[in-house]
Amino acid sequence: MAQRDYVSRGRPPQKKKPTNKKNNNSRAKHEPIASFPKVRLLVVLLLLIGFGVFLWSIKDNSDNKVDTEVVRPVAPTEEALPELPEEEWEYIRTLPGYEVEVDVAQQEKSDKRYLMQCASFRTRAQAEEMKAKIAFQGLEALIRHSSGDNGDWFRVILGPFESKRDAEKAKHSLRKVNIATCQIWYWNL
Repeated sequence: MAQRDYVSRGRPPQKKKPTNKKNNNSRAKHEPIASFPKVRLLVVLLLLIGFGVFLWSIKDNSDNKVDTEVVRPVAPTEEALPELPEEEWEYIRTLPGYEVEVDVAQQEKSDKRYLMQCASFRTRAQAEEMKAKIAFQGLEALIRHSSGDNGDWFRVILGPFESKRDAEKAKHSLRKVNIATCQIWYWNL
């Protein structure tokens, strides 16, 4: 079996596109189209001239009679107006005497104190950065160091809060600036 060398063989000669007589005929057909913009221009000019003649012919047909008499409105007399109907609205009479009684339970202060942990970092620098972000929201955060089986951690905490409602309020203000990792805990320090 003989080996073929495709690289040294070179390219086969390119086939030339046959020149058809149809191409020459198509050019001849397009020559009248070259005068087509002239025809368009002539049609547009004729339409503009016709529109101008139309406007000129109707300018004298306008009605020159203008009514110069001023019509003044006549003030209506009281007899001409219909009598206003008497409106009866029930809520006008019942609303002033209407009272709503609501029993609101007084919120009791508990001895529980709540803390909120927002993050826990391996380095103190990261914890300080989080503390600064929280400080820009007007809240004071603390950094607590803790050691455990898995190494040293720096916790960023807020509080203590007197009620869970206060802690939730702080949590929502931090969520507005994309600090959404805070968790509220009942802790004793």
